[in-house]
Amino acid sequence: MTAAANIRTVWDRISRLDLVASLLTLAGGLAYLFDARRSIFNYVEFVAVLAAVYLLYRLLAWGRNRLLWSLRNRLIVAGLFIAVVPVLLLALLAVRSASILYSQLASYLLFEDVQRRKEMLADIAEHIASAHSTLPPGVSEAESERILAAQSHSVHDRELPGLAIEFSDDPGLLHSVASGKQSFAGLLQQGKTLSIISIRAMPEPRGVRVVTLRVPLDEEFLGSIAPDLGAIQLNLMQRYSGSGHQGVLYTTTDGVQYENIHRIVAHNRFLQPAMLWIDTPVNVVSRLDSTYVGPDGTVDPVRPVLAVFNARPSQLSGRMFRSLGELRDTYLIAFVLIVIAFVVIEAAALTTGLVLTRQITKAVDELYRATQYVQAGDLSHRVRIERRDQLGVLGESFNLMTSSISNLIEEQKQRQRLENEISIAREVQDQLFPRTLPQIPGVEIEAICKAARAVSGDYYDFIQLSPTHLAIAIADISGKGISAALLMASLQAALRSQVLVAGSETMSTAELVSRLNKHLVRNTGDDRFATFFIAVYDSAARNLRYTNAGHLPSFLISKDSALHLDKGGMVLGVVEDYCYEEGAVLVPPDSLLVGYSDGLVEPENVYGEEFGIRRLQQAAIHVQGATPQVVAESLMTAAEEWAGTPEQADDMTVIVARLR
Repeated sequence: MTAAANIRTVWDRISRLDLVASLLTLAGGLAYLFDARRSIFNYVEFVAVLAAVYLLYRLLAWGRNRLLWSLRNRLIVAGLFIAVVPVLLLALLAVRSASILYSQLASYLLFEDVQRRKEMLADIAEHIASAHSTLPPGVSEAESERILAAQSHSVHDRELPGLAIEFSDDPGLLHSVASGKQSFAGLLQQGKTLSIISIRAMPEPRGVRVVTLRVPLDEEFLGSIAPDLGAIQLNLMQRYSGSGHQGVLYTTTDGVQYENIHRIVAHNRFLQPAMLWIDTPVNVVSRLDSTYVGPDGTVDPVRPVLAVFNARPSQLSGRMFRSLGELRDTYLIAFVLIVIAFVVIEAAALTTGLVLTRQITKAVDELYRATQYVQAGDLSHRVRIERRDQLGVLGESFNLMTSSISNLIEEQKQRQRLENEISIAREVQDQLFPRTLPQIPGVEIEAICKAARAVSGDYYDFIQLSPTHLAIAIADISGKGISAALLMASLQAALRSQVLVAGSETMSTAELVSRLNKHLVRNTGDDRFATFFIAVYDSAARNLRYTNAGHLPSFLISKDSALHLDKGGMVLGVVEDYCYEEGAVLVPPDSLLVGYSDGLVEPENVYGEEFGIRRLQQAAIHVQGATPQVVAESLMTAAEEWAGTPEQADDMTVIVARLR
C-alpha cells in the first residue's frame, strides 16, 4: 500500500469531532506558548486540555484495536501482563512490606530502649527498698537514703541522664497511679512534662516510706536513646474538648480524641547519610502509653504519647544483621546473585512465551473444536497430533481422556460397590467387640477403639469366666484394613473357644497364649502375626495373672506408681512351639489397669516427637481417680492433642479397668 493510500485510510477514519478536538488542542497550545493572560485565553486552555484527553483516549483505542487484532498479539500482551505485571506488583509489595517491617523495627527499638530504662528504674527502686529494709544498726535513715541515692547515681547516671531519687513519707502519688499496688513503673505525664518514673513503697515500723526515681524525657534524654534512629520527637497529648486546636488530632480505637499540647525534640539527632539511592528514610509515627496526673489530682491511666521519628533502612538492616558479623557480606552477595538469576529467568520465560505463541494458537483452536464434539456427546472424535511437544502431549491426553470416560464411569460403579462391602465389613466387625460389659463386683471396665480406616486391625475383649474371674484381652493385628480385620475375627473366635469352657478361669494364661499362637501359625501366612496381651483377674483373691505376647506393656497404676506388665514372650503367629511365660501380680485396692495399642503412643507432634509410653502413663496417673470412661477418653484426647491433627496413621485402642 502506498503512502497516499495510507493517508487516505487514516483520513477516512477521522471524525468531525476528532477534527474539532485537534483544532482546540492546537489553539490551547498556542495560547500557552504565547503566554496569553486574558480570561478568554484561559478558558481556551481549559477546553484544550479536555480536547487533548479525548484525543489521547481515541489514540489509545485505535492503537489497542490495531495491536490486539491478531490472536498472536493478544497472547503477547497477555504474556506481558502475566509475566511483567505480577513482578512489578510483587516488587511494590516487597517495597511496601519492607517499609512496614522497618517501621515496626524502628518502633520496637524506641519502645524497647524506653522499656529497658523503665525496667532499670524498677530494679534500682527494688534494690533501694531491699537495702533500706536491712538498715544496719547505728546508721540513720537519712544517712542510709543518702548513701543509697549516691550509689545509684554513680552507677546509672550515664544511662539515665537527669536521674532524680527522692524519699518521702507521702504515698499520695503512688496511690494515684498504682491502683492499690506497692510499686509503679512507667511513663508519667504531668502537665507538659513527661518522665520515666518508678515509685516503690518501703514499709517501716513507724509507717510507709516511699522512694521515687524519675528520669525526665527531655531533649537530652531523647538524644541518648535508640542510636540507630534519626531525629526523634515526642508529642504530649490532652483530651480534645471540641474547641479550636493548634496541633494534630489523634483518635484512639475507642473513639477518644486527643490534641497535641507540647513537643519534645531530641537534641543533636540527625538522620544518618544514605548509603545508596534506594536508602530512602522511613518516617514512623508510634504510640507510647503514659499515665497522666493532672494538677487537681485527676488520673488518666492511659494517655497516649505520639513518637515521631525517622530512620535509614540501611541502619536498621545493620542492626538486624549485626549478629552475623563477617557473614553479612556473604548474604548480601548471595541476595544480589539471586536477584540477577531471577531477572535472567524472567527474561528467558518471556522470550520463550513469544516464540511459542504461534504454536499455541493452532493447538488451542484444535482442542476447542474437540471439546465441541465432546459436548455434543461424540466421544469418538480425536485430536490430530502434529508435534511431540507439550501441546502435542496435551492433545494426546485429551484423546486418552475421551477414550477413558466410560472406563471411569464403570470404575466409579465398582468403587461404590466396594464401599458398600467395606461398610458391611465394618458392621460385622462391630459385632466382634463386646456388646455388653461383664458385671463383676469391684471391677469397672471401659474401652475405646478408633479405626484408622473403615475397619480396624486392633482387637479387645472382656470375657467373664466366673462370678469373680474376668479375662481382659487386647491385640494389634499386623497390617490394616479388611485383611487385618479378618485375622482379628479368627483370633477372637479362637480365644473365645478356649476360654468359654468350664474351668477356664484356672487355666494358665501362658498355656492359653501358646494355643492361640499355634492356631495362628497353622492357619495364617508367614507374613501375618499379631501382638497380644491377656490378663485374668480374680476379684476375690485380688490376683492378676497375665501373659504379654509382644504387645506394648500394659501398666497397673496404684497411687502414683505404675507397674509394667511385660512378662510373656514374642508375637503370635511366628514360631509354633514357642514357650510363653505367665506373670502374676497382687493388685492393691483401687488400682487402675490400662492397656493400649501402638496407635496410641506413636502419634508425632510437629517436631517429630512421639507421644510415647511415658507421656501416656503420666496422663493416666493424672486422671487415675476418675471413672474408667473418663480415663479412656482423656488418654485418647491427650494423644490426639499431641499429634495436633484428627488424621490417624494407625488404629488407636485403649482399655481401662478399675480394680476396687
